Amino acid sequence: MAFASAITYYGVRGNKKFRTGTYTNGTGETGGDVDTGLTVCTDFVIIPGGGTVNTNAPTVNETLPVAGNAVTIVTDDNADGFWEAQGY
Repeated sequence: MAFASAITYYGVRGNKKFRTGTYTNGTGETGGDVDTGLTVCTDFVIIPGGGTVNTNAPTVNETLPVAGNAVTIVTDDNADGFWEAQGY
C-alpha cells in the first residue's frame, strides 16, 4: 500500500481556513505529500496514531508557508496518524 492522506473535516478559525485529516503508510513507506485542500498552508501539525510504535517524531519536510496541495511529511516506516493544517 502506498502513502495516502485524506481530509476528514474542514472549517474556519478567524480569518484562516483549517483542515484535519489522516495519513497512512504501507510497509516500506516513510511519508509522502499531504493534500490539505488549501491554497497556502501556514501551519501544519502531525499527530502519530495507529498500531505502530513510532521511534522517531514525524516531521514536516517543508519551509512554511507552502502550497497547501503538497505538504511533504516524513514518518517512521508503516506509521499512520492524523494531521491538521491551517492557511488560506
